[in-house]
Amino acid sequence: MKRVLVNGAFGRMGQLTCEWIAKQTAFTLAGKAGRNDDLNQMIKETQADIVIDFTTADAAFQNTRTILAAKVKPIIGTSGLKPDDVKALQAYAKAQHMGGAIIPNFSLGAMVLNKLAQQASTYFNSIEIVETHHDLKRDAPSGSAINTAHLLAASRKKLPPAHDEQETLSGARGATLENIHIHALRLPGVMAKETVYFGSPGETISLEHQVINREAYMPGILLACERVDSLTELVYGLEYLVD
Repeated sequence: MKRVLVNGAFGRMGQLTCEWIAKQTAFTLAGKAGRNDDLNQMIKETQADIVIDFTTADAAFQNTRTILAAKVKPIIGTSGLKPDDVKALQAYAKAQHMGGAIIPNFSLGAMVLNKLAQQASTYFNSIEIVETHHDLKRDAPSGSAINTAHLLAASRKKLPPAHDEQETLSGARGATLENIHIHALRLPGVMAKETVYFGSPGETISLEHQVINREAYMPGILLACERVDSLTELVYGLEYLVD
């Protein structure tokens, strides 16, 4: 039975994750860590096999290094890690001969959205992403939208034609990543939603995924706990854990 330590256990996602892990027969909730705990000491005391991290982007980078150095499998659910941070952590994991997972979105539906969007991107090269989250989310755009943009850029066969456009208000066209515009909305009353728009002369297509409560993330978290032990590198995205 794998022993799971949840770091950031007293936030909204952390509390729900602890509840779900405690109900499982394949895992045991070895401990709960908060901002005032020494993570390395908690890993030793709980003899954890897996650490799930739901802290902040500022803390998650060092937390991941601490987990890897302790020869424990990390599952990082913290949003807001920058691409350079992810690359640095992947290099550190390789040096430690360790595997693990950084998951920007644990929703299985979000993973399906990405897979469908990748298929569409082979036919439509004009792509825009609109992501909407609750107004307390700190980072923008979301890690999920960034991940989607990277995946679509890799599968898109060619770039859209260049247009001579000009913003009359700075930021009106959103951020641009891999020649894909990303627009981030932050509103109360929303949990999480991502829509990918594709355009071609005479037609458009849109794919949308919406989360209405945090329980949508729990099956993905359990899947990550089941599969992380087989990883020999630090992967980014839930799709790397699915056959």
